[in-house]
Amino acid sequence: MGGAETWGEILRPQLLDLILLSAFIAFAMVSFFRKSVALKYATFVLAVGYLGFTKSSLVSVSDVFRLTDLSVPEFKYSVTWYVFMLFVVASTVLWGRVYCGRVCAFGALTQMLDPIVPRKMRLEIPVRIEKHANLIKYGVLAAVLGYYLATKDVAGPIRYAEPFWMFGLFGTTGMWVGLAVLLVATVFVRNLYCRFLCPVGATLGLISSATTVFRIKRWGECNSCKICEKTCEWGAIRGPRIVKSECVRCDDCERLYHDQQKCPHWIILRRKGGMFVSA
Repeated sequence: MGGAETWGEILRPQLLDLILLSAFIAFAMVSFFRKSVALKYATFVLAVGYLGFTKSSLVSVSDVFRLTDLSVPEFKYSVTWYVFMLFVVASTVLWGRVYCGRVCAFGALTQMLDPIVPRKMRLEIPVRIEKHANLIKYGVLAAVLGYYLATKDVAGPIRYAEPFWMFGLFGTTGMWVGLAVLLVATVFVRNLYCRFLCPVGATLGLISSATTVFRIKRWGECNSCKICEKTCEWGAIRGPRIVKSECVRCDDCERLYHDQQKCPHWIILRRKGGMFVSA
């Protein structure tokens, strides 16, 4: 009779997945801290190819439900899954919805449309409508949560609330038609699903609102300046306030914050004869 499995024997089959996931997370966070557009899009490509089509590893609202009754994978045989979930939760607590803005394969796929789709094709939703439309995803979250509490079914209709199944290349004809409609709509309304419909985004938004240890910095001039607000395509900046539940840390306003040629803070400093400090 053989002895009990050692941790070496348990981890050996998972080692490649752990290395690849760790390398991806490291690359994603380097792109986040560097605030590099090129690195961000490289992360999108890796997210779609690796997390999406290769591993089909996306956070689903069903993962949230599994935590409530502890129907989660056994740790020692699913170390990669736990590392990924720990990263998603920890990054959300520390910086906000980094997962949504940089790591989620579906969000990455739709954001890759940005440099392709002509800006004139985009429909700009008025702020007064957008701030109410943003609440729809919380309604979706409440609906699937209510279904789960009533049935304890973590699959069922919940899969119709998320398009992530596409990376596993399965689904009914109706689901594929719905996905096609959603992607076409995304051409005209940027990141439609992520901004208005995603229950995972709603969940991480709630966590972000309660935590976000390292927040985006603001200058005093941000109280009256509208440049970042007009630049933000997620509807996360309203006047001087950044709405943490909607911010996905896309870097746009953070790059402007440090841009000494565009940000009024630096321009005012120069006009007052202040020292021109390198970013």
